[in-house]
Amino acid sequence: MEKITVLGTGYAMALRCYNTCFALHQGDEVLLVDAGGGNGILVQLQKAGIDPADIHHLIVTHAHTDHILGVVWVIRKIATLMLDGKYEGQFHIWCHKGLPETIETLVRLTVQGKFAKLIGDRILLHGVTDGEQAQILGHTVTFFDIHSTKMEQYGFTAEKDGKKLTCLGDEPYNPLCESYVKGSDWLLCEAFCLYGDREKFKPYEKHHSTVKEACELAAQLEVPHLVLWHTEDKTYEDRQRLYTAEGREYYQGDLHVPYDLDVIAL
Repeated sequence: MEKITVLGTGYAMALRCYNTCFALHQGDEVLLVDAGGGNGILVQLQKAGIDPADIHHLIVTHAHTDHILGVVWVIRKIATLMLDGKYEGQFHIWCHKGLPETIETLVRLTVQGKFAKLIGDRILLHGVTDGEQAQILGHTVTFFDIHSTKMEQYGFTAEKDGKKLTCLGDEPYNPLCESYVKGSDWLLCEAFCLYGDREKFKPYEKHHSTVKEACELAAQLEVPHLVLWHTEDKTYEDRQRLYTAEGREYYQGDLHVPYDLDVIAL
């Protein structure tokens, strides 16, 4: 694994930044993780200098609007490239076993038939189960159920060359996932707001955590590198400074609070 391009860092209703999603790079190949809530994903990819023709894998964590609706636009863009002879090979979409039908239905209801008919041919939907593994861009990717209280949602680990990266999705860590998360070098974790702002933003009502809890978790699990995102956007301009200051009280490792379009070397 080489680097992450952060395409978005906000929660569902964010206006100052895009919804949380990111790209994992390996050479010229790209693994996209979630796609936000609309065609803003195409804007973010363009700003980041990522050619959609280089994206051959997409992981969709769950069906909330701010994670799945952008998938329709990614599919439309890649299908267009395919029909224009500008995309090589197949496009693989990985998600829990309940999502392929949802994604295919969204596409068939909203995208022209000439694009939708590529599903099952060059656009392949893979429904995975808890603990299932796949080889993606040279990484051993293990998918796991995060035991969401709201909607079925999967996180994943990606391992290559002795490094392990874990994405927890957009809900707090559940101890039932310890066997997957333990030993991570990188932990990608939601932190909806500062602990001091919990009464204002009410993260627990949304099944989210605060910077304090995310950093305590990383310290407890002895994770050397931590990335915090999927946040409120009212403090966006000062978020990095504020979140880092609070995080340092509970976590002494390598802490990242990225802005949209930041690049993190792994």
